[in-house]
Amino acid sequence: MLRSNVVPPDQTNSPSAAEVLVALAPGPGTLRHRLEDALLEAVASGRLAPGTALPPSRTLADSLGVSRWVVTETYGHLVGKGILEARTGSATRVAATAPAGPGRQDPPSRTAVRSGTGGATPEPEPERAPSRATYDLAPGVPDLRHVPREAWARAVREALAAAANEDLGGQPAAGHPAARAAVATHLRRARAAAGGAAGVVLTRGATDGMSRIAAALASAGHTHLLVEDPSWAPLRDVAAAAGLVPVPVPVDDDGVSVARLRAEADRTGARAVLLTPAHQFPLGSVLSDERRAGVLDWARAADGLVIEDDYDAEFRYDRRPVPALQGLDADRVLLLGSTSKTLAPAFGIGWMAVPPRWRAAVLEASVRRGPTPGPATTDQLALAHLLGDGAYARHLRAARGRYARRRAALLAALDGSLPGAWVGGIAAGMHVTVDLAGPGGTGPDAADVVREAAARDVAVADLRRYLAAPPARSTVLVVGYGNLPDARLEAAVRALRAAVDAAA
Repeated sequence: MLRSNVVPPDQTNSPSAAEVLVALAPGPGTLRHRLEDALLEAVASGRLAPGTALPPSRTLADSLGVSRWVVTETYGHLVGKGILEARTGSATRVAATAPAGPGRQDPPSRTAVRSGTGGATPEPEPERAPSRATYDLAPGVPDLRHVPREAWARAVREALAAAANEDLGGQPAAGHPAARAAVATHLRRARAAAGGAAGVVLTRGATDGMSRIAAALASAGHTHLLVEDPSWAPLRDVAAAAGLVPVPVPVDDDGVSVARLRAEADRTGARAVLLTPAHQFPLGSVLSDERRAGVLDWARAADGLVIEDDYDAEFRYDRRPVPALQGLDADRVLLLGSTSKTLAPAFGIGWMAVPPRWRAAVLEASVRRGPTPGPATTDQLALAHLLGDGAYARHLRAARGRYARRRAALLAALDGSLPGAWVGGIAAGMHVTVDLAGPGGTGPDAADVVREAAARDVAVADLRRYLAAPPARSTVLVVGYGNLPDARLEAAVRALRAAVDAAA
């Protein structure tokens, strides 16, 4: 759903934020056709009454996360149909005589003539990505409506135009030198990371990077990997697939317990640990200064390695982001990052800042993955361009503002609908935890709430999904707001409240 909250001063009859509601859900057809259908439906249902002024094309495009061209073409097409009317110096409005009725008809299915039969059979529809829930409260997903499509497309064109012939002939195991240099510069500026391009290895994402690290550790004789509990399960799984036994270490409001980390390391012989120091997933705590020092002291004494998953560290809203742990000891900390939270998972680009002693082993693991272990060279060059011209930084600034406002709105809505719940996590990232029992109270089981929520087209997670040894009962949900449209936020929380009531 879209709410336009910008009312131009010369459009006194423009719809308010609560009045312009346009559904642009994933589905068949181009973005322009889907927007046209959505506007036709809004006119036919009466949500956009005759004479209503529509938002300016730029405002609507920004709200939906599409190019302005999509909106201007749609407006123009509907003007031609008599649904909208446009006058010089005035807003585009719903025509006074706009007909009510069904939207644009989909074209007939394409057919393929089967040779020798004279008949025609429909071609199979291409497989599409599964659609997300109407009320997407799942954690770990960024705002897919605001992916910087135009900036990325421009970066691809300009990077490809500037690429030398040799750039297109192959792919170095660690990644293209220009892209590695751009990532190293970004990490120094944005994350206070140490080291230069020589230590950067480009990957297809954090999971891909973790699989290479795990393979390198296993080849070096490591048998166990200390992991936070709870934590992001896919990284534990790829470590286990490489032959490492994940060893859970509990987490509290100050991050991972260093005392338990030392005890589990002594018990199992583990000399490597996977952490999320800047913003623990999923509990949302920050590794305290004392514990940061304790982790590094342990790594030095044990001749160990700290793998720092920096998954959403650039999204901090109450203060500057916590600097990367890697910046304190680049010899003992390997920094792992990607664009999956800052851009979108589909980009498939990640990076590692690898300590000198581990570079050869990580590169060997990369080479074993095949002739093109990392993302496409053209994508690497596009990322370098996006970082170099400031477009990536501008996107992050805009995203931080958007997520900060959405988080505040979510907390207010939760306080109104679930006043007894306890919300946890610092002002950062794209998720919070919600304990339905509140401090010392009781509440429905989170698994029952997740099931009832799914029946209401609400996606939300049970904390037990991320625990190494889930308890029989839990009242804690992990609630994401990254991909939740602002216009659906209050309705999403109301639907979640209904699910909680049904599960009680």
